[in-house]
Order: sequence, then C-alpha cells, then structure tokens
Amino acid sequence: MIDEVYNSKILEFAGNIPRIGSLEDADASARAHSKLCGSTVKVWIKLDGNEVSDFAHEVKACALGQASSSIMANNVIGATTAELRTVRDQMIAMLKENGPPPTGRFSDLKFLEPVRDYKARHASTLLTFDAVVDAINQIEERRAAGAAA
Repeated sequence: MIDEVYNSKILEFAGNIPRIGSLEDADASARAHSKLCGSTVKVWIKLDGNEVSDFAHEVKACALGQASSSIMANNVIGATTAELRTVRDQMIAMLKENGPPPTGRFSDLKFLEPVRDYKARHASTLLTFDAVVDAINQIEERRAAGAAA
C-alpha cells in the first residue's frame, strides 16, 4: 500500500530538511533531475581532504526526494567520499535489487525501504545521492588535473 511509502517518519524527514540554501565557497555543486516526476535537487559540497566539511542543498522534490535529501543533510558532514559513494550504491541496491538498507550514520534510510515496490519513485529518492556523487567526482577530477599539471 502507498501508505507504507509515505509513512510518518518519511513525512517527518520531508517536513524538516536541514542545510537549505547554497554555499558561496563550495568546492563543487551538482544538480540531479528526474524527468519522470520533475523533482530536482542541487547540492553544494566543501571537502576537507576526503571528508565533507560543509554542505547545502536546494530541494524541489516530492516527499520521497525531500526525505532522502533531509537524511543526507542530517548525516553528510564528516562523511568521507568513499562512504558517500557506498551509501549511494547501497540505496540503488536496496531499491532495485532487494538489498538491505544502509547502516551506520545513514541508517535512517531504512525508512525509505518501502519505495522499492514503486519503481516510478526510485528516481526522486535517489536524486540527492546522484548529485552528491557527481559533486565529489568534479572535485576529484579537478584535483587530479591539478596534480597532473
């Protein structure tokens, strides 16, 4: 039932999104958009080495996109780039391959597990993860180009 997807925890996360806005001194920004539902998430990330030191985002998404963005924003500071790639892969596996939900700092993502039964909702749920990994890739590509110069 769709009520499982829009449970009270999801609505609580969606209604309380932290770190809204942008970062003037971000190391990178990235935008992810779902053509299916029109949801968009834009993120700004600042890294200290391979660890997130600051984060902001604009979220124009459905409740599921808002909830996943909220969980990201609640837990992203201090996360490593490897950890963020792993959580994105775990979310894809959870939704598309019946994998287990993420654990550790991102364990609240378990509340999005019912989304797996609604393929049309996968894209909006994954937007924040796609945007974060895109921003990390941009930073790492610039660093690699600078090191090669």
